[in-house]
This record gives sequence, C-alpha cells and structure tokens, in this order.
Amino acid sequence: MGYSSEKFIPDLKGVLGDLYDLYVYIDGKFLRGEDAKISVFDHGLLYGDGVFEGIRAYDGAVFKLDEHIDRLHDSAKAIGIDKIPLTKQELKEALLETLRRNKLQNAHIRVIITRGAGKPGLDPRRSVRPSVIVSAYPFPPLLGEKPVRLITASIRRKSYSIDAKIKSLNYLDNVLAKLQAAAVGVDDAIMLDVDGSVGEGTGENLFVIKNEKIFTPSTLAALHGITRATVMQLAQKLGYEVCEKTVTIQELWTADEVLLSGTGAEITPVAEIDGRKIGKEAPGPITQKIRDAYKAYVKKEHRTPIYK
Repeated sequence: MGYSSEKFIPDLKGVLGDLYDLYVYIDGKFLRGEDAKISVFDHGLLYGDGVFEGIRAYDGAVFKLDEHIDRLHDSAKAIGIDKIPLTKQELKEALLETLRRNKLQNAHIRVIITRGAGKPGLDPRRSVRPSVIVSAYPFPPLLGEKPVRLITASIRRKSYSIDAKIKSLNYLDNVLAKLQAAAVGVDDAIMLDVDGSVGEGTGENLFVIKNEKIFTPSTLAALHGITRATVMQLAQKLGYEVCEKTVTIQELWTADEVLLSGTGAEITPVAEIDGRKIGKEAPGPITQKIRDAYKAYVKKEHRTPIYK
C-alpha cells in the first residue's frame, strides 16, 4: 500500500482565505501569501529562535512605528541577533511598502526576525544570517468588541528564565494558557508569575481600577507594552492616578473594573474572572473613557503615513 499525504494536508487556501493573495516581504522579496515560505531549517521554526512585533495601521498611517521598531531591535539584541540585514529605516520602508502593495489603510502588521536557516542544533552560530519577514492583513480587535470572560491559568508566565521584555517567537506558555481558556469556554486567561502574582493575559497587559485609582502589574512577568504605556498616559491626562504594583488575583476579583490592553486587542473590558462578575457593568465608566480616548488618540498622534 503506497503512502498518500492527501488525508493529512488540509486545504490551507480554504483555511487562510484572502491571506493567500496578500503580499508578504521575505528577505528582500515581496511574495504572495501562497508563495511566501521559509526554510524548514530556519531556527525560528525549529527552536522558536527569533523575535517579532505586532503593529497597527489606522486610516492610512502606522501607529507608533518608531517605538515598535525600537522594541524589536531591543528584543533582537537581547537574544544575540546583532546583524539584522536591514537598518531601522529600511525595515520601516519594507513595512510601509507591504501595506502599499496590499492596498491596506487599516491593518495589523507582523514583523518577524528569525535567527535564520542553518544546520539543526541549538548553537545559534549554525545559522548563516537572520531572516526578516513582514506581513500585513485586516484584523479586528483580537478579543472582539464585547466584554470578555477570563480564567486564571495554571500555566505560569516565564519571567525568571526568560526576560518578559523580550518579545520572542516562543509563546508556548501563552498558548498552553489559551488552551485552558478555550477548554472551559471563556475568552482568555490570566497568567501569574512564579510567585503567584498577576502577570498579564495571554497576549495583553492588564489594568485594575478600584476606587477610581488605576494600577497595573510591573513588567517583571509582563511585556513592556506600547499600548500599556499609552493607556497609562491617557488615564493620567484624564485625571486618574496610575501606578505599577504587585497585583494579586484577589484584587482582580474585587476590582471595580478590569481592562486588557494590547496592539492586537486594543482596549478590551473584562466582565468576569474565574466565574466572578467584575464591578456593576462592563465596560465600566472609566474603562469606557480610556477606550474612547485611545480610539481618538491612535487616529491623530504618533502616525507614520503609509503614502508620502
């Protein structure tokens, strides 16, 4: 009996839909999604050895592009990828050209730098040169527009072994936490650090509102989020006291309001955590003010036009 792979290979074009027709930048070339491929020997695939950024474009301009590219370079430097094939300016131009070729005014952009292709083995010196990948696609808020339900995951957020400020391709702890959320039919999970304090969501930072004061976990076990920093700035402009502190799960359960923030999720109100209703309603009044301020801010501040 001969071997047939047909039963094992799904129709990816059917799964990915219009993504197959969008252009992707890979190492100096723009390829349609159907033709955009990396080597099976790329260390980003083999070992999660690489870094990435998620960025958004709103109404024809990219929001906080410089901040995202700076953080990408910091992540790359932290894992020892020093010789990125593109300068920061060249990388920004590749990103903007990806948007232009796909005729996108509003999009989520993913920029990836991998260690590159090389012989199998953990030694990074086996890779010849890093690879740079840029994709852009329509993308509504990651968790939707409605208030979400969360659980506390048993999976702890890596922080002592790997600095949480490194936005690496290895998201297995986050994926396992997301699986737990999916298994019980809620939207996302809260990840604790190794000491049992609150870290973040599977792909979002987290804010707690109590007695009109706003606090957020430190970045010891959470990404130093660009949207997180924007929320802190906007909340202060609205007249609220904002601080970083150690946050316990009990403080989430008894909060007046809880919100998630991230480039993908934007501003997401939380309605329930571990079966406990949060506050009187979601979104609460302060969350809604921050959400409205954020939507206005991204359309007028820190914008890099797609077309010059």
